[in-house]
Amino acid sequence: MTIPAAILTAASLCADCFAVSLCSSVTLKDLRRTTVLKVALSFAVIQAGLLWAGWAFGSLVASLVIRISHILGFLLLLYVGGSMLWSGIKGEEEVRDLGAWRGIILGGIATSIDAFAVGVSQSISGESFSEFIPLLVSVFVITALSAILGICGGRAIGKKTGRTALIIGGCVLIGIGISLLFRPIS
Repeated sequence: MTIPAAILTAASLCADCFAVSLCSSVTLKDLRRTTVLKVALSFAVIQAGLLWAGWAFGSLVASLVIRISHILGFLLLLYVGGSMLWSGIKGEEEVRDLGAWRGIILGGIATSIDAFAVGVSQSISGESFSEFIPLLVSVFVITALSAILGICGGRAIGKKTGRTALIIGGCVLIGIGISLLFRPIS
């Protein structure tokens, strides 16, 4: 894969990561560098790790992953977005806390299932590991940057709009999950 293609693919893979970071961070009270770094690196490791795992498993699980990846993504985003929406309606402060490992891992996996499928397709197409490295590095870097931008942006939005941002963010994540159900299966 060429470097420009790797960067474009990485950018498209991390769009969901940006949305989850943005929507989930509206309730963060303290925006510490360690929290931002923890979330960004965790999302990047999960995204790049699932991309690599998909490449490594290749044709062994290709048909299964392609058939169910949209359902898994939908269910995870429905859970995260539904929790946000419910918390916003009820007026609860605590939601998918990106300061806690559970929220980070759920968000990271929900946004990275498509990376696994892309890894599988790269493996099936016969791409060697050395050809795969530019995509792997691009996914890691761009995912980390998108998480940082999403967290900082979500925190700023959350300070101004409070519960409304939580409700809108939950709806956005549920919408992304529903859109996964309508993606064509290759």
